[in-house]
Amino acid sequence: MAMLEVSHIEKHFAHTKVLQDVSFSLEKGNALAIIGSSGSGKTTLLRCLNFLEKPDHGVITVNDEILFDASRKVREKERELRKKRLHFGMVFQSFHLFPQYTALENVTLAERLIVQEQKEFKHNKKQILENINAHGEELLKQMGLADRMSHYPHQLSGGQQQRVAIARALALNPDILCFDEPTSALDPELTGEVLKVIRGLAEQKTTMIIVTHEMAFARDVADEVIFMDEGFIVEQGSAKQVIEHPQQERTRQFLSGYSQGY
Repeated sequence: MAMLEVSHIEKHFAHTKVLQDVSFSLEKGNALAIIGSSGSGKTTLLRCLNFLEKPDHGVITVNDEILFDASRKVREKERELRKKRLHFGMVFQSFHLFPQYTALENVTLAERLIVQEQKEFKHNKKQILENINAHGEELLKQMGLADRMSHYPHQLSGGQQQRVAIARALALNPDILCFDEPTSALDPELTGEVLKVIRGLAEQKTTMIIVTHEMAFARDVADEVIFMDEGFIVEQGSAKQVIEHPQQERTRQFLSGYSQGY
């Protein structure tokens, strides 16, 4: 069984069908890239996986556990949704760092809030917080930000802010790390440093879903690629096959708009 199984997901906004019968699987340690034009449903799919949106139809399974089944008419409490979201780490286009917190505080905030709800926190508060800080420091070092831990977001470049956001997403040890066009808000010269970090995560066999418009990056880093159009999966397969030898005419049309440098 794959780490992630997505079966027949559909999402409608009023009369607009944004996702239509979307199904795919993702093995542990693999990277999946999702490509397609704006409005094709890529971001909505990530938001459904992270339970920021509720699908109208379909099933989402992680590690053999059914996290969502639209046929079950159960209204979940926010606490239960938060627990499900822990399976997924999300890196957004626009960083979404808290401006009043340092880089380290941004990375450790979620974990600090979670442990405060646990019984043992009162009895071992100092040690627990020290461990959380040590974990955050290690993640920032991994991102190449050892000398930026005490800096506030306004003191960081866009690329540095995005790397803090990646460290924050990794802090809770998610099963699957999701990226929603992580370089789209960056100047071209800053894009490379973020892609380098993601490439390193792929080499470490981090399970990832990457929505991206960087075709060369998708080809070189992803194990599988999905091409979406108008809410449907038009084509899926190995990264090289989809990007270099697409089988569907719509995929070929889409890729023809990109530089053949990939």
